[in-house]
Amino acid sequence: MRFSKNNDVLGTINRGNPAESGLCTLCRADCKGQCETWKSSLVGRKLLYPRDFGVVTAGANNTTHVGVSYNSLRIQGYAYGAHGMAQGLSSNPNNCIFPNVDLTTEFGNTVKTKSRLPLMTGALGSTFIAAKYWDSFAVGGSLVGIPIVVGENVVGVDKAAEIKNGRIIKAPELDRRIDTYLRYFDGYGAIIVQLNVEDTRNGVAEYVVEKYGERCIVELKWGQGAKDIGGEIQVASINYAQFLKNRGYIVDPDPTLPEVQMAFEKGAIKSFARHSRLGGTDLATVDLVREDFMKSVDYLRKIGFKRISLKTGSYGMEELAMAIKFASEAGLDLLTIDGSGGGTGMSPWNMMQSWGVPSIHLHSKAYEYASFLAAQGKRVVDLSFAGGFALEDSIFKGLAMGAPFTKLICMGRGLMIPGFLGANIEGALHPERRERLNGNWDKLPTSISAMGTSPEAIFASYYDLEKKVGREEMKNIPYGAIAMWTMADKLACGLQQLMAGARKFQLSTIGRGDIFAGNRETARETGITYMTDSRDESARKILMT
Repeated sequence: MRFSKNNDVLGTINRGNPAESGLCTLCRADCKGQCETWKSSLVGRKLLYPRDFGVVTAGANNTTHVGVSYNSLRIQGYAYGAHGMAQGLSSNPNNCIFPNVDLTTEFGNTVKTKSRLPLMTGALGSTFIAAKYWDSFAVGGSLVGIPIVVGENVVGVDKAAEIKNGRIIKAPELDRRIDTYLRYFDGYGAIIVQLNVEDTRNGVAEYVVEKYGERCIVELKWGQGAKDIGGEIQVASINYAQFLKNRGYIVDPDPTLPEVQMAFEKGAIKSFARHSRLGGTDLATVDLVREDFMKSVDYLRKIGFKRISLKTGSYGMEELAMAIKFASEAGLDLLTIDGSGGGTGMSPWNMMQSWGVPSIHLHSKAYEYASFLAAQGKRVVDLSFAGGFALEDSIFKGLAMGAPFTKLICMGRGLMIPGFLGANIEGALHPERRERLNGNWDKLPTSISAMGTSPEAIFASYYDLEKKVGREEMKNIPYGAIAMWTMADKLACGLQQLMAGARKFQLSTIGRGDIFAGNRETARETGITYMTDSRDESARKILMT
């Protein structure tokens, strides 16, 4: 693993055990810091560099790579050339500077969706942590200009939602989520609404297209990287558990059974797990899956959706091939491929540890299969890679791994941390807002108060965002959104620097040759060239002439 709990160079520390992404395996909304993502939500691009300049020197400790993971890939740098310079700019040293790297991207088939950064959120669905901090996530994502995904079951778990004759007629929580994002939408990014089995039955697609039309993208869900069963939440109220049971969900243990009710009354059972259903259970062959999928896409287009995406999980190679082939044939706008190592709001832990194909293996095969279709002259759906991404170097590696098909990197937990942190800071500084914001701090911890006691002093990018929205509107911006903007600025700057070092000044110029493998096993498994083999033939020609 690349990450240890303490990083003395950056002055960061993980509260829990670091995962491949660098985030703690268990990320807490009330955490007082200070992992790299947490701290970059405050100080921004300053965290790109070693601390205590002038009294230190620093040396890398990630030069030995063991095992196959994204951390066993390294990024190429070049001593000459420049690719993708903006029109009108010559490739001289005055222009070839990292601030001139263009990070905008777009995806889509006939209708293009623009994004200011090659990032999107993971699906933030019915888990309560998504609902609690949605304002920060949605406002932050909208201001940054990246797509955000409303995950599964948001309507089904909403007590205020009204379903009549099997169709939604009122969905306050879904409306809140969409409207919050659209408030600051300026043409970059998108609001994507995901459908699972229950959402399809409840008529979520029909409700969204009738109310919001072309402003939303609809996403079919096949799976995710954290689990291979439907979504789950946990509820502590037996009345709410019974409500969910009546809504048609699987609730475990069954709150309608007398023995379960007695155990709950005595305190032996304290909570209930709500589960969604598996999809595709009545489809026994690949041909039937394809037929059913195409019917679903045709129906969504018929009712008015112009943009449709698909999300699949870390199943085996057959499902991966089906996802890429069917999504491409159907003219979908985006396919998100989520590898094992992807995050969760609630998934069975040992399932998460043991099931599925890890991200680097899955994404390597995704490139292989996409290339196979492209070689036949067929259009390949635009891809988004997900599953354990958090830092700017991993974003670069993911984009290069799937180039030229990969347009976005999907980040779940990494983009949620600034929302938690900002809400905690705002609640501590404004106790009257704490309950509404779900803030967890009564006062600022010393890790924050040492920086300042006002948002202007705490967030490095405060005035950058104020320039965008205006001084008066800043009063309406959640601190969590300010934190997200600040962290996104750090990721953007770090990605620009990596791209400039690789002499790539547009995202479309990144290729698989811009990364190499740190060990032979990684090279064999991914098809990425081993580092001392990369450009070796060219090097020998230089020596021969």
